[in-house]
Amino acid sequence: MEKFAGIDWASAEHALCVVDEAGVRLWERLVPHDEAGIARLCRELVELEVERVAIERPDGILVDRLLEAGVTVIAVHPNQAKAARERYSVARGKSDSFDAFVLAELARTDAHRLRTVRPDTDETKALRALTRAREDMVGVRVELANQLRAQLEAFWPGAMVFADVDSPISLAFLARYPSPADARGLGPKRLEGFLARHSYCGRRSSAELLERMRSAPAGRAAGLEAEARRTAVLGLVAALRPIVAEIAELTSQIRGALAAHPDAAIFQPLFRGAKTAICPATLIAELGDARGRYPTDAALAADAGMSPVALESGKRRAATFRRACDKRLRGAVATLADSTRHWHPWAKEVYRRARDRGQDHPHAIRTLGRAWLRVLWRCWQDEVPYDPALHGNFRRLQPAGG
Repeated sequence: MEKFAGIDWASAEHALCVVDEAGVRLWERLVPHDEAGIARLCRELVELEVERVAIERPDGILVDRLLEAGVTVIAVHPNQAKAARERYSVARGKSDSFDAFVLAELARTDAHRLRTVRPDTDETKALRALTRAREDMVGVRVELANQLRAQLEAFWPGAMVFADVDSPISLAFLARYPSPADARGLGPKRLEGFLARHSYCGRRSSAELLERMRSAPAGRAAGLEAEARRTAVLGLVAALRPIVAEIAELTSQIRGALAAHPDAAIFQPLFRGAKTAICPATLIAELGDARGRYPTDAALAADAGMSPVALESGKRRAATFRRACDKRLRGAVATLADSTRHWHPWAKEVYRRARDRGQDHPHAIRTLGRAWLRVLWRCWQDEVPYDPALHGNFRRLQPAGG
């Protein structure tokens, strides 16, 4: 007799439900999220000969341990689990044990429609950990940089003379001159010495930087307010400097991990710059190693958010923006599309035609991204690098002078 299980995952304890092939509940209990609890859970599922386990996440320690134990794991999207809940309860009740039962039922009846989790290689897992950690740190950097910019705009706009307020040279300048009072004696020679000490190789000379500083609006903060804002600037600078340094270190590690990944050669020709690393690394990390996860390019386009959601009812037909997708994968594909429209003739033409049809920039980028995914999916499935000579639509464009 086949058995199926559902696990309602949580940070402290997991609700487990096991059903037989007729959907009868055989066993239910709560499992603590600790080493003893997870080890016992895996052991019991193996002893019960559970065929499949459904859970609302595709990764994490619990999923890794289940896969290690040889259990087939099915990843269920939270939206799918939520929609299925009403199949088994008209009262719209909700509990962890009931959700575990719903997941077990989905493992029993709908496994052919759901994604089976395949473990990725260590190289891909490392790349995923690095790219996601860097993305999170960039988000923190942007938030802190916006706060720093707001402080400077309120009382010291002249300090924003460099291209980015969170660049290393800008942070070094603000650490030394956090307020107008600190920069009162700053002249050309002193600024030149500061720039030389910090190896500034920007496009502007010290005279130009001073002119920009002095032409900026003069703030009126004084006394206690000026001192408070100065303290805030120093605090934000102190918080930003290690984050900026760590992002640079992660970028370096991502570049090395990408070079060592077997799929790097597939994606690298899609990028003009040989040193480009973040976007191709994110593509590889989010796609994973299991080619069967995306049996068609349409499935890949849907998960990447590059295809719309169709709404049809009677005479009404509409297409809406796809929100349920892999946001990181969507960002990487959009970055690829946006960069190639500037230098790749075929991409430039696809983008131009989309704009001529009245699509705004984000919509046109998604149209181009969908077109690129047809090419990328084929290369990824065949494990061959992108070759313009094999790109049919690109070749057809060439005689027209594209």
